[in-house]
Amino acid sequence: MAASSIGHQIHINVNSPILLPLRTNFSSLSFTFSNAKYPLKWNHIGCPKICALPAVPIIASGSSREILPPALDSSSEPPAIFDGTPKLYISYSCPYAQRTWIARNCKALQEEIKLVPIDLKNRPDWYKEKVYPANKVPSLEHNNEVKGESMDLIRYIDSNFEGPSLFPDDPSKREFAEELFSYFDSFYKAVISSLKEDKINDAIAAFDSIETALSKFVDGSFFLGSLSLVDIAYAPFIERFQPFLFEVKNYDITTGRTKLAAWIKEMNQIEGYTVTKCDPKEHLENYKRRFLSQL
Repeated sequence: MAASSIGHQIHINVNSPILLPLRTNFSSLSFTFSNAKYPLKWNHIGCPKICALPAVPIIASGSSREILPPALDSSSEPPAIFDGTPKLYISYSCPYAQRTWIARNCKALQEEIKLVPIDLKNRPDWYKEKVYPANKVPSLEHNNEVKGESMDLIRYIDSNFEGPSLFPDDPSKREFAEELFSYFDSFYKAVISSLKEDKINDAIAAFDSIETALSKFVDGSFFLGSLSLVDIAYAPFIERFQPFLFEVKNYDITTGRTKLAAWIKEMNQIEGYTVTKCDPKEHLENYKRRFLSQL
């Protein structure tokens, strides 16, 4: 079904998928099909993912994806600072920064929060001097302040900007989310210790805990059923651990863990996440340089 847009209508011509620009204003769209109009139904799973007409598949047009700016280095001029435009300072390779980038995308804030990537190997002096004295990423410039720390920032983005909520109202899910936030450091340290050593017992136990956590709620494949800040907190790290453990340690984290396998599959359907991913080979080479010299 091919489709062409005129004003705020989509005119459907033949039986093939509708292609919509990623930044389409979905709330004002209507569809014309066989001389009948159908209202658009908006269905989030954390990110701007939509469905509409019965039996009519709708996908986002890849050509309308955000064009990512180049990383700024020591030779780059700073952006306009404290000009009223929220800015998210990240590195394309940093998992902590990736958390905030995913949260921004999944709340459809690409036009509201400007992405400012920093070259961590050749940082501009102005970033430390004028933006964030800690000289780390991520940081968020908003309301004439700059805030840091990825776990704090994903909560802040979710609470202080419009878009679908990434934290549940259900008290039991909120309580479990806090447990998983608290567990992250233990999870990370356990896996990292296995990457540094010949044995992987700590990583096995850590991923067993993830499998158990993913089994708690049955209303979806994510940690809290639907996509949430918990998934966003863990995804960038599991994305990096998986190829290294498989290639170097000959260990598949999904073997015997059906919930984890389903979670990875579902995460890879979320465009707000997939556009932030690096090539697994890049992660693998980075981790080889980082850890193999220690073995």
